Amino acid sequence: MSVKASSLGFPRIGSTRQVKKSVESFWSGALTEKELLEQTSQVRTGNWKTQAEQGLDIVPVGDFTLYDHVLDHSFMFNVIPKRYEGFDLTAVEQYFAMGRGLQRPAKGEKPAVDVPASEMKKWFDSNYHYIVPEFSPETNFTLNTTKTVDEYVEAAKEGIPARPVLLGPVSFLLLGKAARDAPEGFQPISLLPKLLPVYKSLLNKLADAGAKWVQIDEPVLVLDKTTDSASDYQTAFDALHDDRINILLATYFGRLESNINYVKNLNIQALHIDLVRVPEQLQQVAEAIKDKNIILSLGVVDGRNIWKNDFESSIKIVNKAIEILGSADRVQVSSSSSLLHVPHTVVNEKKLSDQVKDWFSFAVEKCAEISVIAKSINNLDSVKQQLEQNAKSINARREFTKNSNDAVRKRVAEVTPDMYKRQSPFVERRTKQNLNLPKFPTTTIGSFPQTKEIRVARQRLGKSEITETEYTEFIKKEIEGCIRFQERVGLDLLVHGECERNDMVQYFGELLDGFAFTQNGWVASYGSRYVKPPIIVSDVSRPFAMTVKWSSYAQTLTSKPVKGMLTGPVTILNWSFPREDVSREISSRQLALALRDEVVDLEKAGIRAIQVDEPALREGLPLRRADWQEYLNWAVDSFRLATAGVTDSTQTHSHFCYSDFNDIFESIKKLDADVITIENSKSDSKLLKVFETQSYTNEIGPGVYDIHSPRVPSEEEIYARIKEMLQYIPAHLLHVNPDCGLKTRQWKETEASLVNLVNAARRARAEFAQ
Repeated sequence: MSVKASSLGFPRIGSTRQVKKSVESFWSGALTEKELLEQTSQVRTGNWKTQAEQGLDIVPVGDFTLYDHVLDHSFMFNVIPKRYEGFDLTAVEQYFAMGRGLQRPAKGEKPAVDVPASEMKKWFDSNYHYIVPEFSPETNFTLNTTKTVDEYVEAAKEGIPARPVLLGPVSFLLLGKAARDAPEGFQPISLLPKLLPVYKSLLNKLADAGAKWVQIDEPVLVLDKTTDSASDYQTAFDALHDDRINILLATYFGRLESNINYVKNLNIQALHIDLVRVPEQLQQVAEAIKDKNIILSLGVVDGRNIWKNDFESSIKIVNKAIEILGSADRVQVSSSSSLLHVPHTVVNEKKLSDQVKDWFSFAVEKCAEISVIAKSINNLDSVKQQLEQNAKSINARREFTKNSNDAVRKRVAEVTPDMYKRQSPFVERRTKQNLNLPKFPTTTIGSFPQTKEIRVARQRLGKSEITETEYTEFIKKEIEGCIRFQERVGLDLLVHGECERNDMVQYFGELLDGFAFTQNGWVASYGSRYVKPPIIVSDVSRPFAMTVKWSSYAQTLTSKPVKGMLTGPVTILNWSFPREDVSREISSRQLALALRDEVVDLEKAGIRAIQVDEPALREGLPLRRADWQEYLNWAVDSFRLATAGVTDSTQTHSHFCYSDFNDIFESIKKLDADVITIENSKSDSKLLKVFETQSYTNEIGPGVYDIHSPRVPSEEEIYARIKEMLQYIPAHLLHVNPDCGLKTRQWKETEASLVNLVNAARRARAEFAQ
């Protein structure tokens, strides 16, 4: 009898972000398509070998991607909207056009291309974004590529113990949306009978290639929406059954709850559950399948956080599963989810102290942890040394966390109800906020392009190649350039551009007490956009002002109002790796008090508009509706605690992107921000429909164009969006702005887009003057 070690997926970015560099070089024309595929193939093969070398018995293949794994899936099954066809594009160009849009003039016999990107949405409650599949009754499912088969064959030739990974058919359809031209009432799940034969064809090809197992991810099983999906799942897994290939049905991020009542009867040979997020579901699930011939894969190593695994705790869970199921052969040890949500390896961290470094485990180390846990069951003596060292590490970390900051804890305990409230209601505040803005005021969300010169200056400062004074003068010139640019294009409410910031969360983490930072802890967010989340290691406080210097300087350069720009407490929390020893609520309230001090100081410095962004507010919402209210209560409280310390004359703003705004509309209202801006353009303006049935009395700026694509929207396109918004939002409340910050864009496209935005707003101003 033996327990197998496996993972559900691995980071795709490369140990030194090679994939980002290759993909962006291809986009810029510096790499050919052949060179792109050759370079990224090396990373993919390296990932497999690394996992095998760390001791995994089963290595996932097919999870590698150049942009997004859901986009890969859509492309493989020919779910390609018609707008991306007919432009004489290669397969790779068409694929990237779906992910990021494409705009280029006609060249020779090649026609001009101008297509926007597909909608992008958060992957459950993570900061990873996926490209939303689009379905209609005319969707023609075929095997457009055999990517998964090809990668399995490639891995097998390398001697890798490979298990192909597929997004399951039900999740694929439920995570998609009806295409714009689909008939009213059309539901993508109705296409399941058309889709299944193509899945079956793919499984046949995998079996022909020698695959004995396939991992089919069905993460929607942890959502409320699948409570009534028993017949769909039964249909799907009956159709996919093949005696030649076994199926591992993988769930993650949440609990199966009552869905186990039908999942246990599916034609599957193994089931994976997340026991990091929901350890208490082990008893229910194991009891449900103990009389079935189903292997249970235990997600005991955290795929979402970076803390070292507590072997003692994990081994107890594995032994409990074996006790219930009656055999070690019926148990596998695995990561709770794909490891794409954590950095590549701790080995690349050269500046962390030995004490801090010993707390962490990244993807490579997590694979080794999975192996050790499995080996501890199979042959305890073979890993005795690793178990002893792990126990020392866990105890050292616990000793450190006992040293709390009593002043921070006391301040949180002394928060009063009045600290969550502005002085007056919005209707009264609005009359005191004299910013001299016209109707349909134009603004941006905060950041402007981070040029190579800015990044080089930051690197040179870090290497002490320039002094702090020289860096400050450089940043001042960049800020002045941003202000003059905004004045030139005609924006009304300005920003300082955030050129001094490496990232909207990392920047604040580096200035607050209670955080640790990595050099190379990069994690995929979307496409080639990677972030380096800070790590909350202890109680959080603000030792000094963080942004006042730069915002105040920017305001001295112009007579127009300049917004102070902060990242909100809930977003800092959700886009960091949180502590395990205290609740997220406690960390959020500590962050809120630190930001409250900054907001008050900005007002004292003469900043009359302050934006506290909460793009991750919806992201942090629990996956089961029964758990929502507790989270929303403390999340809303945190925002209000951070922003309510100013007088009525200061205008507070907040921004939400990919927020499924309609889901949490009442909570958005409770934030009581004077102005909110929301992502809107990529989601076909569906977020606006809430205003047909719900009132919103504060000011709002639904985004008028997508900043995640290099495509430049025309003035006419933006004007049409403004007119559409006026069907839902009163003119006196409407702001005009992009979907999100402009950090990742180039200056040329930024200027062209904002000129069109300003001109469109002026047209609306003239037409709707009354």
